[in-house]
Amino acid sequence: MKNIVLFVFLLLIFSCTEKNKKEVSSIDPVNWSNRTAHISEQDSLVNGISYLSVYSEIYSETEHRTHNLTSTISMRNTNLRDTIYIHKAEYFDTKGNPIRTYFDEPIYIKPMETVEIVIDEKDKSGGTGANFLFQWSIKPTSHEPYFEGVMISTSGQQGLSFTTEGRRVE
Repeated sequence: MKNIVLFVFLLLIFSCTEKNKKEVSSIDPVNWSNRTAHISEQDSLVNGISYLSVYSEIYSETEHRTHNLTSTISMRNTNLRDTIYIHKAEYFDTKGNPIRTYFDEPIYIKPMETVEIVIDEKDKSGGTGANFLFQWSIKPTSHEPYFEGVMISTSGQQGLSFTTEGRRVE
């Protein structure tokens, strides 16, 4: 009897411990701290803000049925020689509520490099009208960063994919 009580007690303890929560965004995250950029006030940089529409899910047949999507958000430096700086990548839901900010310090993207954020198919927090705002800086003679979203879903024999392009808003 004591063994049964002890077994039940141990079972309760182990079943109540919190499991490690799997992050449903950036399943293979970039180590943002390794990309931290130290920008001097003396640097004469041009600042901007770009908008990118993203879809966590999309309507199918009616507004009552949706398909979940995996989103790959690309931050691209199209310059051959100049590094660009991204100060903030902020993700918003359909109603404009902030979901998460991906880094707290400016990061650098080397010439011709692409850095990606992946939003897992299980993460429906953005909804059908999610979006990103990117705050960035470049040298006055550099090309602006290019932001692109690729959304994809595969289920059985059905596949669906499309892209969106970022737009400078400031």
